[in-house]
Parts: sequence; structure tokens; C-alpha cells
Amino acid sequence: MFTGIVEELGTVESVEDQGDAIRLTIRASTVLEDAGLGDSISVNGCCLTVAERTDDTWTADVMQETLDKTSLYGVAAGDRVNLERAVTADKRLGGHIVQGHVDGVGTVTARNPSEHWEVVEIAMPEQLGRYLVDKGSITVDGVSLTVVEAKDDSFTVSLIPETLTRTTLGSRQIGDRVNLEADVLAKHVEKLLAGGYLDKLVRTAEKEHSND
Repeated sequence: MFTGIVEELGTVESVEDQGDAIRLTIRASTVLEDAGLGDSISVNGCCLTVAERTDDTWTADVMQETLDKTSLYGVAAGDRVNLERAVTADKRLGGHIVQGHVDGVGTVTARNPSEHWEVVEIAMPEQLGRYLVDKGSITVDGVSLTVVEAKDDSFTVSLIPETLTRTTLGSRQIGDRVNLEADVLAKHVEKLLAGGYLDKLVRTAEKEHSND
């Protein structure tokens, strides 16, 4: 699990094509301070597993399923990527609960800068629209953000200078693809409502109350 608070910008060192997968090696420093084999690191919002590491690089195997469904498809040496280690129990949850499981790929459609922030609009797969609400949470390339305006097939976010400087979102251009992860709490609520579980709980509580 992650929080969506990017710890550092890493640099893709190499990409080894294996046909139905790639071996992705990333140069980093902060996330390697205590990383061991088998640990999870978020790369642009994708949860990857450390398979090899040196003092200043680490390598992960990225399967075809991940390449097909995330913006890691087409990643190349020299690209900058957002990195975050899995959260520990003693760490502040500065963003929101992020699983590192990408729900879909969005596209940057507009950037509107102002003096102190920049409003960015992102088109998204239509099926994700039901999970977004104004002032709700969304993960974009592994960055926990607050939705300014939620639409049926797009949304806007307001990026402060810290986010623009410390993450890849500062350099994303119109037409660039970004990984999106909806708030997992919204998904659970949807399932509870669809299955009628909440109605059952209410009826059970009412029955128990009437028997008191």
C-alpha cells in the first residue's frame, strides 16, 4: 500500500525487452535506502517488485498485462518516473490509500497555468467517472491529488509548485498518457450498494432494535 506522496524522481537506466515482458532498471537514491529484494516500489503509480538492486539502481520485471494496461508501455531509458516505497505503519498518511493497481490510462488534454498553481485537465476512461467526485481523491502517475471538477469522461486537478517541481506532472504535455487509480473506498462502497449489503445491515439493525 502507498500514500501517493512521491519520494523522489527516478531515472530509467535501461529497458530490456523480453518479448512478453520487460526488465526495467531505474536509478534512484531515496527509495533504495532500505529496499530489499521482494519489496514493493510504486513507479508512476504501478506497484512493482524489487528483483535486483545495486547501490544506486534497482530492477523490476514488468509483465505484458501491466504493459497493456498502464503508461509503462513505451517507457525508455532517460525517462523520469515517480517513485514511492510502500507505506509503513509508523508513517503519516499524507495522501490517501493507494494500492498501486492502475484502473486505466488517462490523457492530459489541457494545462492552464496561473501565478501560483496550474490547473490540469485529464481525459479518463468513461467507466472511471462513477468513482470521482469534486474534492475527492484520485491518483495520477502515483501522485495523490484532489479532484477540482469531476466530469463524465474527464476531471481537473490543481497542481501546486511543490507537485510541479517534485513529480513528473510538472513536465507532462498535452497528449501524454498518465496512470489513473480511483479511490479504493469508492469501489468498496459501490460493491456494498450493488449487492444490497447495506440494506441488509439496516434491516438487521432494525430487527434487533425492535426485539430489545
